[in-house]
Amino acid sequence: MNLEKIKSPLSDLLGIDYPIIIAPMFLVSNVEMLIAGINAGATAAVPALNYRTTDELREAIRKVKKEAKGPLGINLIVNKSNFLYKEQLDVICEEKVDYIITSLGSPEETIKKAHKNGVKVFCDVTDLNYAKKVEALGADALIAVNKEAGGHAGNISYKDLIPALKEACSIPVISAGGVGTGKEMKEVTDVGADGFSIGSIFIASNEAGVTDEYKQACVDYGENDIVMTTKLSGTPCTVIKTPYVEKIGTDQNWLERILNKNKKLKKWFKALTFMKGMKSLRKAAFGATYKTLWCAGPSIQHVKSIRPIKAIIEELVNDYHNASKTK
Repeated sequence: MNLEKIKSPLSDLLGIDYPIIIAPMFLVSNVEMLIAGINAGATAAVPALNYRTTDELREAIRKVKKEAKGPLGINLIVNKSNFLYKEQLDVICEEKVDYIITSLGSPEETIKKAHKNGVKVFCDVTDLNYAKKVEALGADALIAVNKEAGGHAGNISYKDLIPALKEACSIPVISAGGVGTGKEMKEVTDVGADGFSIGSIFIASNEAGVTDEYKQACVDYGENDIVMTTKLSGTPCTVIKTPYVEKIGTDQNWLERILNKNKKLKKWFKALTFMKGMKSLRKAAFGATYKTLWCAGPSIQHVKSIRPIKAIIEELVNDYHNASKTK
């Protein structure tokens, strides 16, 4: 399908046909998704933490660069919770990745080092105050994580957040959340977005690195089946309300609350429960994981089948152009 390009500040910034970032998704994004998204005229990013070692991260970057001709992004946790942060940043800069998406913490050091190596930095923001701070530090773009996002969502609707950021900031604003169709891309563009970070609809893709059951859940469930849970990390996160989620609930139990407040205690408790075979306690403390709870956002409402990423992007772009013509 030969589709008309979509001109936007993000398209210009990265030199891509369509201003779409296939969002970095923990334990979902993989090399196959990155290659497919880039070769389809968009761009794609992966969490650095999807790789256990920096050698694995370097290998993944090199494979994508070899098989895809276009910009690649890495999502980097830049606070103390990421023990591999400095090593990951070194690899990203050495391998000349096109852009970094920073999350959780000050991006100051990342911006300085990345810019020295010709790497752009986009920063996750959920409010205007933080957006102004990262712009002052030299960020190249803002990822506006809004209330409609999947996973760890923001608190402000894109309808309010994006116009506020556009009015106060002078760098591109990329909407994260609230987009699952080309028509919604047009609606978010109309309130000021310069591009889109889209995740949930790509979980149900041939290339996604998740189980067939997870992919099918994105087809079978809709926006009314998305609930917030604190059981994964203590921070509210959107997941699909499967029978398992209904069974275990969405609030942390007393043990999870204690262990999430004390990471060192969590490590020793885990060792003790395995050694003693305390199955009921182990299940209570560690039963809810990213493998048993499936993160997704309301945009799965629009997922009707499991398809190649290329087909998903083509539909988004085609529907965007159609929506633009009818206005």
